[in-house]
Amino acid sequence: MSRLLTTVLAAAGLLSLAACSGKPETPAAAAGQPAVASTSAIPGDFGPPQGEPVHAVLTSPPNVPPPVHRDHPAKVIVDLEVIEKEMQISEGVTYTYWTFGGTVPGSFIRVRQGDTVEFHLKNDPNNKMPHNIDLHGVTGPGGGAASSFTAPGHESQFTFKALNQGIYVYHCATAPVGMHIANGMYGLILVEPPEGLPRVDHEYYVMQGDFYTTGKYREKGHQPFDMDKAIDEKPTYVLFNGHEGSLTGDKALAAKVGETVRLFVGNGGPNLVSSFHVIGEIFDTVRQEGGTVEQHNVQTTLIPAGGAAMVEFRTQVPGSYVLVDHSIFRAFNKGAMAILKVDGPENKAIYSGKEVDAAYLGDRAEPNLHAVATAAKANAAGTLSKEDQIAAGKQLFTGTCSVCHQASGEGLPGVFPPLAKSDFLAGLGKDELIGIPLHGHTGKVTVNGKEYDSVMPPMSQLTDDEVANILTFVLNSWGNPGGQISKEDVARVRAQPAPAPAAGH
Repeated sequence: MSRLLTTVLAAAGLLSLAACSGKPETPAAAAGQPAVASTSAIPGDFGPPQGEPVHAVLTSPPNVPPPVHRDHPAKVIVDLEVIEKEMQISEGVTYTYWTFGGTVPGSFIRVRQGDTVEFHLKNDPNNKMPHNIDLHGVTGPGGGAASSFTAPGHESQFTFKALNQGIYVYHCATAPVGMHIANGMYGLILVEPPEGLPRVDHEYYVMQGDFYTTGKYREKGHQPFDMDKAIDEKPTYVLFNGHEGSLTGDKALAAKVGETVRLFVGNGGPNLVSSFHVIGEIFDTVRQEGGTVEQHNVQTTLIPAGGAAMVEFRTQVPGSYVLVDHSIFRAFNKGAMAILKVDGPENKAIYSGKEVDAAYLGDRAEPNLHAVATAAKANAAGTLSKEDQIAAGKQLFTGTCSVCHQASGEGLPGVFPPLAKSDFLAGLGKDELIGIPLHGHTGKVTVNGKEYDSVMPPMSQLTDDEVANILTFVLNSWGNPGGQISKEDVARVRAQPAPAPAAGH
């Protein structure tokens, strides 16, 4: 008797399980035709739990619990606590997150197909909102949401059978649902097949989400949630693992040449679809939408809001591999960027070039942006010094200006004018200087006796304090005359009408 037929007969004898599954009989089965195995519903071991109950090991991102390594179904107890907490969303910017387990995304849960999961959801007594949980790996009303509505200081419990293998999203489903998800209430649950997943050297947990703040991107201070932006689907930030820079610099993922990497990639949304891509790598295997069908040699994979995927690849050459949402402005202008740092010997037969440089990665090539946060705190306290601004401006310059003007300020001969010892900058008034990054500049300029005819686009994505810090850094570097630009100076110029473009441009 085939394994599939055995499972079907066993399931028919377990009326409670059949009722729990809620899955209609297929037309073929209704007509008395032979059942056909489907790769999207591989049979599991659905017998009763064996042995003592097991407490699930939960991990914070980007870590993943160890493989189950069990040859029988068990009763698995999951304890997950909802915690509302203020954390940094970007350097110098804070946000009040609602979390599962104190992190965004929430704790990673790993069980085996056929396990009976006893789920305990606790709502911290210091929280202000009720919450619940909808696990996409649950077969039952609301994915558990109907059974887990929990007020602050209370605990809810429900049980489900893990019927289907795959990688599944979970999220809060308390009204307003979109707001709860947008505040960071999502995570992943992996239901392993009975035989487990193929062994790899590294498993990592990466989850994308879109965030909506009243202030603009990187505007300093505490930023509340903006419901209007969320409804209009215009996020301020698009981030991996809840925070800008969560997986870059000294927090980058790590591997060695020749190792295999499996990424469990989720998309909490609440609104955007992710075009997930690793720059410089090709996915050997992708399990799209968290299912069991495999695709190979994939460059970019779509992950819907409320969906997930497993991607696997073997590293071949060393370097910094950048994880992005390939809706590319989200990566470089909203924060959807992470880095996998691969160490080991070069292989010139595969790739001859140098490691990706700082100009490409922008300010996220730095280990951190602490100088930016320090300047923001000093500004809020009224103690901001020129030295604070110079230090912050240097880090911001790396990600905004150094591609064209170079880290040395020397520019590119005949293409981009130098900022070092610039007589052009020295001859500008304060408002004219501020106007260049705010409004851009087109047309011919003469700098240090040489003519340049290029275009500088407006840096409208920069906040007032970022413009002030960058300009203060430039004025006090490379032999320039010195000076200081304040956030208030920039705000005043920004409020003025933009100058009319020069004739012929």
